Amino acid sequence: MSRTSIIELFHEHEELSEKFYSLDVKIMKILDVASFCLELPLHVAALFDVPHAWLSIIDDSKAARFVRGKGETVLVPRDIFSQLLPNPDRPLVLNEELHPYFRLLPPSRREHFCSLAMVPLQLDGELVGSLNQADPDPRRFNPNYNRTHLERLAVKLSLGLSNVIAHEQVRHLAYHDHLTTLPNRRAMERFLSTELARVERYGGEITVAFIDLDRFKRVNDRFGHDYGDALLQYLADGLRKMSRLSDLATRLAGDEFVLVLPQTAPTEASDLLARIESEFTRRPLKFKGETLKVEISYGVASSTEHLNPSELLKLADSRLYESKRRKQSV
Repeated sequence: MSRTSIIELFHEHEELSEKFYSLDVKIMKILDVASFCLELPLHVAALFDVPHAWLSIIDDSKAARFVRGKGETVLVPRDIFSQLLPNPDRPLVLNEELHPYFRLLPPSRREHFCSLAMVPLQLDGELVGSLNQADPDPRRFNPNYNRTHLERLAVKLSLGLSNVIAHEQVRHLAYHDHLTTLPNRRAMERFLSTELARVERYGGEITVAFIDLDRFKRVNDRFGHDYGDALLQYLADGLRKMSRLSDLATRLAGDEFVLVLPQTAPTEASDLLARIESEFTRRPLKFKGETLKVEISYGVASSTEHLNPSELLKLADSRLYESKRRKQSV
């Protein structure tokens, strides 16, 4: 090899190292899935001078629920993806028989490409999708293409995806109850404060309902905590299904739940809770051979009585216990 060739090779290697350093910095700065899906493909395209770059994710993979609706990410059925990328550990490059791969394109894109590189993405050792790079030049990604930098790209992007999903999971846990997956007290307090500020500024009304399970301790004592957990999950699912999209159903702690109902008067809230109570009475939980009654008590309070979040919750809570006392006295 001539001295000139050696110098050219050195410069190419140096340039590639700078590109990967730039990619490392970009990945380190991205801490959410939306930015990963939107910004990373654009950054890769700019770095490596590729006309088109985007993500494809297997629709039932661990990553799918996090990336759905983010950027131009395309969700692909697992069986289709397996046909398109038969070797999950190795990047794919091709410049012929591309027609099946056009289904990887986002709906908003209609580019015609003549060569393609698929870089596999792994999450916890599982293939979850690919970064796709496409070029109208058939010579760009040909069978003799050196895949070394694509393999490096696969490792870096897989680590980046794992990192942002871990951050998303931490954020989710910070605002959601682990058992029921409902928003937790922290999320409820933020939502309620925002909605009360909206009411104070623009008018309207918001009602909160405190709810808890009657005789919950008996279930735990008689059947065990797995039955109690199943009952809490059953109640949470019911509250979620019977609430409107604008409402917020949350688990506060133990067997205590709160419904935040924007643009709802106390009478309307009471009617809703009566329907929910009736539905649970009609449909007891069947779990491990046992039939468990779902009996609830509730109390409601309105923003017409308090605009202070904590005072409003205290009022609804006190009415819940009034309701319990009335039941016990009957």
